[in-house]
Amino acid sequence: MTVKNSLTPLEAQITRIEEMTSIEKLFYLKLIDLNTVKEFHYTPGQFLEVSIPGVGEAPISICDVQREHGRLQLCIRKVGRVTNAIHRLKKGDRLWIRGPYGNGFPMNLMENHDLLLIAGGLGIAPLRSVLQYALLHRNSYGSITVMYGVKCYSMMLFREEFLKLFREGDKLNVKFLLAYEDSDDFQCYQLSCERSDRCMSGLVTKLIESTAITPDNTYAVVCGPPIMYKFVVKELTQRGFTPAQIYMTMERRMKCGVGKCGHCITGSSNSIKYVCKDGPVFTYWDALKTRGLM
Repeated sequence: MTVKNSLTPLEAQITRIEEMTSIEKLFYLKLIDLNTVKEFHYTPGQFLEVSIPGVGEAPISICDVQREHGRLQLCIRKVGRVTNAIHRLKKGDRLWIRGPYGNGFPMNLMENHDLLLIAGGLGIAPLRSVLQYALLHRNSYGSITVMYGVKCYSMMLFREEFLKLFREGDKLNVKFLLAYEDSDDFQCYQLSCERSDRCMSGLVTKLIESTAITPDNTYAVVCGPPIMYKFVVKELTQRGFTPAQIYMTMERRMKCGVGKCGHCITGSSNSIKYVCKDGPVFTYWDALKTRGLM
């Protein structure tokens, strides 16, 4: 009997590439080995180790919900040697993946609750999988509010997809709000003229300040630059959210994916966490108990 090694990379082919911004691309992948396709399952919030032989590997969050066996999407930012090499690949080229790893978001726990998704920049990628999952199981969740902070219109990920929610989300009981940092951005300004209550100049925290949010029966899910967490959590707790109602993904800390390299260890002797194994999804309560986690 052959026992599958969880560390063995799987070969995947690129079936489509979308240019999203000047530094981010969306890669559509399919697994090559048909024997592994039905065994490959992932949940919102999990990540993969993506590699190119002779170059290296990098942890990348899966950004879609699983609808079809053996197919998935990765939004990859060009920031280093590995991701630069991935960006040079073309449709039909192959790369290697291992995983999925991590705990993911507790979608079952959040059933029958309202969802508040707060993202900054590339942080929208893993939260997109949460949004897609909730929409795919729409009757299992209450109202959905998405707050997305970007630098400018040209840096907005999944633009057409989210602009459709911006304009038509009410049909699905989804409210999509946008905050943009560049006050001179004309296209975002036009969106703010179209719906001033759903698009405004400023940081993503301004959306929280300007929107009626109640913690009753609501879970908040947050992902973005490290500096964003402190201010978002402050706004949420001031509005009555408990630490157990706030989920955060610490994907930026990950390295090997299996807790061997020690890169993602955080905390002290009383509470040590391996972000790749114990996370990358944590509650704010976990962050309060674990030094350096947030």
